[in-house]
Amino acid sequence: MTTPTATPPHPRNSGLGVDLNPAAAVARNAAHQGAATAVRYAGGDLTYAQLDEKSARLATVLTSFGVRDGDRVAYLGLNSSSFLVTMLAAFRTGAIFVPVNFRLAERELRAVLEGSGATVLVCEEEHRARVDAIREGTRLRHLLLVDDDTQAPASASAETGGWRTWSPLISAVATPGPDIAAKTADDPAVLMFTSGTTGLPKGVVLTHGNIWWNAVNVELRLDTRRDDVTYAAAPLFHIGALNSFTLRTLVRGGTVLVRRGFDPRQCRDDMVTHKVNSMFGVAQMFAALARVPGLFDEDLSHLRSVVVAGAPVPPSLIELYAQHGVLLQQAWGLTETSPFATHLPAERTLDKVGSAGIPMPFTEVRVVHPVTGEPVGPEVPGEIVVRGPNVTAGYWNNPEANNAAFDAEGWFHSGDAGRLDEDGFLYIVDRLKDMVITGGENVYPAEVERVLAAMPGVLDVGVVGVPDEQWGETVAAVISVDGSGPRTLEDIHGYAAGRLARYKLPRRLKIVEAVPRNASGKLDKTAIRRLAEREG
Repeated sequence: MTTPTATPPHPRNSGLGVDLNPAAAVARNAAHQGAATAVRYAGGDLTYAQLDEKSARLATVLTSFGVRDGDRVAYLGLNSSSFLVTMLAAFRTGAIFVPVNFRLAERELRAVLEGSGATVLVCEEEHRARVDAIREGTRLRHLLLVDDDTQAPASASAETGGWRTWSPLISAVATPGPDIAAKTADDPAVLMFTSGTTGLPKGVVLTHGNIWWNAVNVELRLDTRRDDVTYAAAPLFHIGALNSFTLRTLVRGGTVLVRRGFDPRQCRDDMVTHKVNSMFGVAQMFAALARVPGLFDEDLSHLRSVVVAGAPVPPSLIELYAQHGVLLQQAWGLTETSPFATHLPAERTLDKVGSAGIPMPFTEVRVVHPVTGEPVGPEVPGEIVVRGPNVTAGYWNNPEANNAAFDAEGWFHSGDAGRLDEDGFLYIVDRLKDMVITGGENVYPAEVERVLAAMPGVLDVGVVGVPDEQWGETVAAVISVDGSGPRTLEDIHGYAAGRLARYKLPRRLKIVEAVPRNASGKLDKTAIRRLAEREG
C-alpha cells in the first residue's frame, strides 16, 4: 500500500504586497455606504460617494496635467474638505502628497516647494500672493485655486497669472478615473517638511506602510470604532492631526468633522452637538477648552479617545479633565514616527501622570547613551531611539540627514532625551536638539538665530525656549548689539516678520553685553536660558 504524500499548501502572499492605498479604502466605502457622511465641514459636507467621486475627478485632471506615479502634488491652505480631496486624488494617481504649512514665510515656502519638486499646487486664495512671490525657479507647472468653498472664497479675478479655478476642471471630467494606483508598504505616500537642527527644512518621507502601521498601532491601543466621529481642528499639515485619527477614520468609514482652525467655544459646541468620539490636540488646546464656561456641565461620555501630544502636558490639566470623566491620553512621537511611538493607556492616565506611555504595539523604543548608543538603565536619562514599520523610510534627497538619524541597526535617533521608569514607561526629560514647542508648533533656535544674526546692528544672538502659561513655551532671544542695533521686540519683528513664520518670532527679548558661549565657542544654552528667564 502506498502512503499518500502531503501536498504542499498553495503559496500565499505574506501581506507585504497588499494594496494599502487609502484612496482604495475610500472607494470601497463609497461602494458599500455611499450615503454615509465622510466629511462634515462648514464649506459643504461630503458623503463617501461624493468624496470618492470628487477625488476621482480631480485625479483625472491631475493625470491630464501629466502627473504620474511618484510625482509630487502640494496643497496650501487651512483645514478643509479640499485638503482631503487633493490628498486622495494624489493617492489615486500614485503621486506623493505634500501638505504645506500655511504659516510659513516666503523664504520657507520657497524652500519647501523647491525641495519637494512639486509640479502641481492646489491653493486657497488667501495664500496665492505668497506663492506668486516665490514660484519662479520652482518646478510648479499647474496652479489650481479652490473656488467652491464658502470658507475660502476665490477672488473675482481668480484666473490670472497662470492660476486656474479647480471647480470647472473637476466638473468637466466626463468619466472619473483613472484606476486607483495600487500601493504597497514601501511606496511613498506623504512628503512632510519639518525643520532640522540647522534650521533648513527636511522632507520626511512617509510610506503607505508607515501610515498603515501607525493606524494598526492606534486601533490596538485606543478605543476607536468603525463609525467614530473624529474632530480635526489641529492643522492637518502636521502628521499628528492627519494620521492620528483623520486618515484612519476615512479608511474605516467614520465621519471626520473638519474645522478650519481651533476655537475653544466652537469645539465645546461641536463635541456636544456631533457627539465627537476621538480627537488629537496639543496641551494648549485642551487648556483653552477647559476655560470655556460650562464645558464640564455637558455630557462628554462619548469622548473615548482623546490624545494630547506635541508639547509638555501639565499634570494639573490631566487631573482636571479626569475629575470630569475625560481621560487625556498622552503620546510621544515625531513626524518621522508617523506620528506615535509611545502612548499612555487610558487606564494608566492618573497613576502614571506625566508619562508619555509605553511603546506602541508594533514599535520598539529604547533610551540609549547619547554617545555610545548603548541602552541605559531605568531612571537614567538618555536619547530616545525608535524602530518599527511606522518609522520614516528616510529624508527626501538628504543622505547626510539619513546617516545622522539612523544607526547601523536601523534605530532612528530622535534627538529627544527621556527616561524609562522601572515599569518601562517613558518620561520626556529634554530635547537634545533644543527645539522649542510653542502652541504645538516646532521651532528650531538655529533657524531663528541665523535670521536675527543677519539683522543690521546685531553682534551675537542666542535663542531658547522659556516657559509660557498660554503656549507651553515661547521663543526668547538674547542678543548683543552695537549702537545701531535693535532695542525692542517691535524692532525684531519688523525685520524678521517677512523671514520667519509668526510663531517663530521671539516674544521675549534680552539685550546683553555679550551672549554667553563656552570654551569651544558654542552658545551656552543653559546660561542663555537663565538670562532669558530673568525679568528686566
